[in-house]
Amino acid sequence: MRILVHDFPGHAFPVQLSRALAHRGHNVRHLCFPAFQAPKGPLARRADDPANFDVAFLELDAPFEKHSFVKRWRQERELAKRTEVAIASFAPDAVLAGNAPLDVQAASYRGARAADAAFVYWLQDLVGFAMRKILGRKLGLPGTLVGMAYEAKERRLLCRSDAVVAITDDFRPLLAGWNVEADRLHIVENWAAREEVAPAPRDNAWAREHGLVGRTVFLYSGTLGLKHDPSLLLDLAKSQPDASLVVNSEGLGADWLRARGSEAPNLRILPFQPFERLGEVLASADILVAILEPDAGVFSVPSKVLTYLCAGRPLLVAIPPENLAARLVLREGAGFAAAPGDRAAFLAAAARLAADPAMRAAMGAKALDYAAKTFDIAAIARRFEAILEQAMRTRKR
Repeated sequence: MRILVHDFPGHAFPVQLSRALAHRGHNVRHLCFPAFQAPKGPLARRADDPANFDVAFLELDAPFEKHSFVKRWRQERELAKRTEVAIASFAPDAVLAGNAPLDVQAASYRGARAADAAFVYWLQDLVGFAMRKILGRKLGLPGTLVGMAYEAKERRLLCRSDAVVAITDDFRPLLAGWNVEADRLHIVENWAAREEVAPAPRDNAWAREHGLVGRTVFLYSGTLGLKHDPSLLLDLAKSQPDASLVVNSEGLGADWLRARGSEAPNLRILPFQPFERLGEVLASADILVAILEPDAGVFSVPSKVLTYLCAGRPLLVAIPPENLAARLVLREGAGFAAAPGDRAAFLAAAARLAADPAMRAAMGAKALDYAAKTFDIAAIARRFEAILEQAMRTRKR
């Protein structure tokens, strides 16, 4: 097959899938928008990449205005046009697309149809649902109406796709209510590129560079956006004055914390780190932290949690209890999960982890064991291959 995989932010696990599909003999182009402010995977060509794999980049003529509603909308419309051009230039048999703004996701669908290719919607987040909640909260009735329009667009795209890959079974009831046919719906939970985030010693080069050896370290690595509450991280730093809290992020949440750094001298704000050093970065922590807003509990499963599991460190998460990530952490005994609004429980769990190295070691071992058993990219690639083949048969019918 000629497969175009469109992962808008350029995360690590989708490009790992693209490489795996190429190693299975398919002609694969991985499309992404590197200017989007998010952690990146290994997008540069590698010596062992097959000739039938490449990465293509969407580009704009000006910096991406992520936090300006009007400018961002205009730029996303431009990116949508360029997405259609990129798909046409590759002439795929199948398009696997997700993690994109809905205007860009719709362009992936149109590009696939213009190429007479199967279209597989990789449902990472319920973006329209999230927009209705967030825009309504920020802009009132006009925001709610805009969000409702995008939610309707999302529903149409899902119903018209040749297949839908959802990352959690929790999406199934809503998709059934939207009339997404059950035989076109596949559940494939996200994973992390564990071979590339192998556990490293606590005393490593990155930890030494940042003065983290000999201290208890809490570490948050990833996006801090509208679906997060950075004040929870500030409270964590204040509650653990003898520990360090390192936040590797960029954008509004990181800027908010940086402006309040004087309130917590033990808080360190760093930019996103190169993917090639992610193993060292995560190994520099004693406890890995993730947070998610209550409204995001239904429509978002933070992939950073899955990456954390590969590091062999315990997790401290403030995530709605109904979310798959929170259930996973508790089920596997890999850490503590508190509801986002329960600061007392979150900070109490932080204190327990900081005071008990043996508990940390046991939880970290369970996290690593789960990743080793579950994140098998060869099996995952075979699953996606079968889904793409089925979608092509559906398209032909």
